[in-house]
Amino acid sequence: MTKKLKTGSKILFVASEASPFIKVGGLGEVMNSLPKALRNLGYDARVMIPKYALIDTEKFHLSPELEGIRPKTDDEDPSGLLVCNILKYEEENKTLAYFLENMEYYEKRANVYGYSDDTLRWILLSFGVLEFVKKSKWKPDIIVSADWQAGFVPDLIKTVYKDDPIISKIPTLFSIHNLRFQGMFDPQFVSEMNFDAGKQVITNLFDPNISNLNGMRRGIMFADAVNTVSPTYAREILTSDFGEKLDELLKERQTRLFGILNGIDYKGLNPSTDQSITANYSAKNFGNRSKNKIELQKRFNLAQDENAFLLGIVSRMDEQKGFDLITQIINPLFENVDFQLVVLGDGDNNYKTFFKDLETRFPGRVGTHLVFDGTLPRMIFSGADAMLVPSKFEPCGLVQLEAMRYGAVPIVRKVGGLADSVSDFDPETKKGTGFVFDKYDPFSFLIAVIRARETFREKKQWAKIIKNAMNRDSSWEKSADEYLQVFKTARDFHDQKI
Repeated sequence: MTKKLKTGSKILFVASEASPFIKVGGLGEVMNSLPKALRNLGYDARVMIPKYALIDTEKFHLSPELEGIRPKTDDEDPSGLLVCNILKYEEENKTLAYFLENMEYYEKRANVYGYSDDTLRWILLSFGVLEFVKKSKWKPDIIVSADWQAGFVPDLIKTVYKDDPIISKIPTLFSIHNLRFQGMFDPQFVSEMNFDAGKQVITNLFDPNISNLNGMRRGIMFADAVNTVSPTYAREILTSDFGEKLDELLKERQTRLFGILNGIDYKGLNPSTDQSITANYSAKNFGNRSKNKIELQKRFNLAQDENAFLLGIVSRMDEQKGFDLITQIINPLFENVDFQLVVLGDGDNNYKTFFKDLETRFPGRVGTHLVFDGTLPRMIFSGADAMLVPSKFEPCGLVQLEAMRYGAVPIVRKVGGLADSVSDFDPETKKGTGFVFDKYDPFSFLIAVIRARETFREKKQWAKIIKNAMNRDSSWEKSADEYLQVFKTARDFHDQKI
């Protein structure tokens, strides 16, 4: 018996975003890199997302695939609001992506997320995917649904389409990228009246209570297998501390729960060829990093000094990312330790105000860019000495992987994917790729930063850490192979009907 899906199998990923077409967060990058890695291994991997108005159709030429598909619901739709079309994107005569086209729910919207009817929009996507599969000549051997927005796909397969001769035979994998986001509500404050047990069959998209549906719960309940984006996070979410009130359900499904660490695109993220940085370098010869450091200091109006200890933050500004720890230690650090700080990110206005004030108080030592920027992260990774990633919880995290690829040493909390990807540096054995602290408190974090600062003074030691970090294999190849094994397991569970 094979241990993974056979070569050439067809895999369809369903998500709310996918780079390079549209990317809001890390999910979009994974939905680009993972299918690409699977195609490189000989699999027919494709992705399906909505056709948003933000997608650049001049850059990405989309052609018609199917017209006039409609969700299998009880809704009366005299205005045709629910009618959709399917477009496709091809490269070198190979279809890589499909897009669900609907004027009302996608193309009239200025953003990807943030609408009161988002639940309807994602259920429409799920119906559109399954109606497309029914009518298309291309039939996936497995469907992978990413996060709560696509959690309705396995739900619909096991309920509305349970007797369909085509759809009912397709196994599903539900992929959890962040358990905290489960629907159009805060899972910590759901009233008993609005609680979704996942038993209501979805047949009416215009039901006023549709926004109470929990796409995360339904994905976990109905998928043939479930995975998270790191092994440690897969264990953590079985506890009440990390389970976001779904830990009991996850325990029930524990035999089909897996953790696979994300990778990064090694071709696109390559300091030896990256044209967006000032000077190229490699793990064998990273002397040019000092040129990038000087350029980074210029860009952020910092004092230009290649011997300065330069810390970086590239993050969404959110409590999850540990910003309360950063704000607690940063002032005493600046008052007692000589270092510089660059901050790139958007999010909570309170944190943004804090860093803007910090920049005013410490001119030449703090630089900020508090809006999203697609190219600045690589400039920071290529020039900063260390990156701060003190997350409260972290399903996987990409910043630490990309930072190590560019030789920026991560300072992280031992949690989730950070624990799986960063090992604490041991000055005696010379092993380790960063600085790791355990407890979520400001003192543990402060000690880790001071350890990094003191080690930075020892140039040979610091060079060894950089080399260790840059030589760590964070490519998608290993992770993609693990996904193939889980795909096979999902199919086995599906065939056994358990």
